[in-house]
Amino acid sequence: MEIDDQPWWRPEQVDAEGRTTTWLLAVRVQPGASRTGVAGAAGVDGAELKIRLASPPVDGRANDELVRWLAKELGVPRSAVSLVRGATSRSKVVRVDVSARRG
Repeated sequence: MEIDDQPWWRPEQVDAEGRTTTWLLAVRVQPGASRTGVAGAAGVDGAELKIRLASPPVDGRANDELVRWLAKELGVPRSAVSLVRGATSRSKVVRVDVSARRG
């Protein structure tokens, strides 16, 4: 799957050389699942990426797991992944700084 063509993944910031350094990712989370992973597209016209999270939605644990899991899957440090919108909602927007990608 080519992520550049997905409605849930859009560029936010481009560097001087024309490379995208920061992306916004629209996700719909399902906390309390049996395991963490991608479940496919969700929302109107597939505008969100559905992610199942093993952590329950208690005391921000599901948000912490989302950030940790995305950082691992995208090969960036946790500090490069931040929640922009939706801290208490199932629909969230996450900022990913790919310029911090691990070699």
